[in-house]
Amino acid sequence: MSITTRRGDRGTTTLYGESRRRRKDAQRIVAIGDVDELNSHLGLVASLLPRRDRKIKNLVLEVQKTLFEIGAELATPPRRKPLFSIDTKKVRELERLLDDLEGSLFWPGLFILPGGHPAAAEAHVARSVCRRAERELVRLSRQEKVNPQVLKYINRLSDFLFVVARTINKKAKIKETTWAGKRG
Repeated sequence: MSITTRRGDRGTTTLYGESRRRRKDAQRIVAIGDVDELNSHLGLVASLLPRRDRKIKNLVLEVQKTLFEIGAELATPPRRKPLFSIDTKKVRELERLLDDLEGSLFWPGLFILPGGHPAAAEAHVARSVCRRAERELVRLSRQEKVNPQVLKYINRLSDFLFVVARTINKKAKIKETTWAGKRG
């Protein structure tokens, strides 16, 4: 069996268990693609982390698994019951992880510029992609039913990724660059 089917050569695809072809620029497909791109960026974050940083690496891996579940839920036609579904437990779990990491960080009261350790810089890229995915999911939710817990999870995830980036820099003993803007 080959991964190449050539069925998408005309700009269409299908959702899970569906025979009807959908345009690849349809809002649901765009949102699925953004979630997939986010997951790929998280894979890069994990690969850039030092071996000793197992805790962050494991947290990123768990988020990646949840993003696969979100992708599977989004890839299921709205009229079918998805094999995976994000619930309030997943959102609360992410909030707890966010609170745990955030509690160990100093907040300078200024904007923090993306950068520092390569894994932290990539976590900032992932955060930006997460925000785009959230915008596309909100746009989709205005056209079709979207699980509200997916929207909440993705919203919390961008905050989580910001805190992950800061945690990576802290552990690497890299001073963050702040920005206060020009006054006057």
